[in-house]
Amino acid sequence: MKPLLETRDLLVRRGGRTALQIDELEITKGEVLALVGPNGAGKSTLLLAFAHLIEIERGEIWFDDRPLSAWDPLEYRRRISFVFQAPLLLDLTVAQNVALGLSFRGVHRSDSDCRIDQWLKVLGIDSLAKRRASELSGGEAQRVSLARALVLDPELLLLDEPFAALDPPARLRLIDDLSTVLSQDHLTTIFVTHDLKEAARLGDRIGVIVGGRLRQVGTARQIKSRPADTDVAAFLDTL
Repeated sequence: MKPLLETRDLLVRRGGRTALQIDELEITKGEVLALVGPNGAGKSTLLLAFAHLIEIERGEIWFDDRPLSAWDPLEYRRRISFVFQAPLLLDLTVAQNVALGLSFRGVHRSDSDCRIDQWLKVLGIDSLAKRRASELSGGEAQRVSLARALVLDPELLLLDEPFAALDPPARLRLIDDLSTVLSQDHLTTIFVTHDLKEAARLGDRIGVIVGGRLRQVGTARQIKSRPADTDVAAFLDTL
């Protein structure tokens, strides 16, 4: 399969220290890659680099066979969506929050309304369309955040611990619903999590980042049965 996103010899420094080093990584079109590792290991840094939101010191990132340095930043960001751990909703209704990105892109109102209705239904929040964001539960707010990202029909979806703040029942329901969406739409996705079971549930492959380095990429079974090194083994022992 042709890679949608790839990087080689990547080095990112933050605050004067090495935050992330990756020798090689390819994500094929339609693949879901889960990133796991300890706090501060560099997982979110990799998402920010892929989103073109931080500078890289060395190496290059390619998207759709073009280096990010050759992309117009606005054009590139219109082809991806980023969902953060905190929903970051405005004090508007659910439907208005989901419509924001479409409005910025000049999508016609009739097309916008159809797409919004579709994703509110897919994520089970169509009954909340007129409710204000301040009135939502944590799980509802994160579903709105996901709808706002998915309604843009991105080629690449980046998720930074989107389930971390949710209670267990809301978390499980959202994981199940998102798993269905990603498998049906074959949407290329990279998401960060601390939960190996969650990573195995959603990810086609799992990448383990420890100490700012990508140590291993493989299936959950491969990683658990044959850790690449003692650092990966030590991390798995903490789970």
